Amino acid sequence: MVSAPCGQRESKSVPGTAVYRRRQPERSVVYQVLQGHLETWLAGCREAYEEGFPVAGYIEQDFRKYLECGILADGFARARCAGCGYNFLIAYSCKGRGICPSCNTRRMVGAAAHLVDEVFPEVPVRQWVLSFPKRLRYFLARDADLLNRVLRIFLDCVEKALHTCCPDAPDHARLGAVTFVHRFGSALNGNIHFHCCVIDGVFSAEGEALRFDEAALTPEVITGVQAQVRERILRLFKRRELLSPEVVNAMREWGHAGGFSLNADVTVPPRIVRV
Repeated sequence: MVSAPCGQRESKSVPGTAVYRRRQPERSVVYQVLQGHLETWLAGCREAYEEGFPVAGYIEQDFRKYLECGILADGFARARCAGCGYNFLIAYSCKGRGICPSCNTRRMVGAAAHLVDEVFPEVPVRQWVLSFPKRLRYFLARDADLLNRVLRIFLDCVEKALHTCCPDAPDHARLGAVTFVHRFGSALNGNIHFHCCVIDGVFSAEGEALRFDEAALTPEVITGVQAQVRERILRLFKRRELLSPEVVNAMREWGHAGGFSLNADVTVPPRIVRV
């Protein structure tokens, strides 16, 4: 039982007072599709693969938790107004970051508020988005160590570009960045890629003070980062024998940057970063 402020009851609410309305996920198309076909899909996966269950455990768990999210029959808390005595039920949520649109949005907003209030200083921030050719996505999705190594290569190239655009910064200056790894595209297709919120400059320590040098990035510098990332990642895949030398040489000749897409056009000025 939790206490709630007076005015939650719809019939007694006053203008401007928020009214709690339970969301009803069971009415959504996504919920109905999962409820009707999840078990059939899982059974089909078991039959199709003789060497083991192909669906990762965390994926099945996320699906099942979503089917319980916001459903009163699967658990709830009762809230009561200490003033008028009105009470109502609040269904438990799954708190997941996968299929559930409600919990996903809540955690996304919470993470954004934390970054704005507690992490990013009042300096400009740039979003760097890097996606990869389809031939590399399978390896990146399956190998966490490889994925981390590729991310380090990317951030190292970005840091060197920032140093280039901050000629007065000392050699030991470092970048500041937060990365979100996305594993799907807008059509829910498998498309692992990086969203990196990078401070548009470099930090260095001068005694007990912190110095910031803002970078003046140009389109040519960003294009150079894309070329460096492409070459270093291809060499990494060749070194680990994930791609043959012939394939690597062929990919170097591909047009449109060989499938390595880099966008760094979105920037956030300091006055918006801190609110």
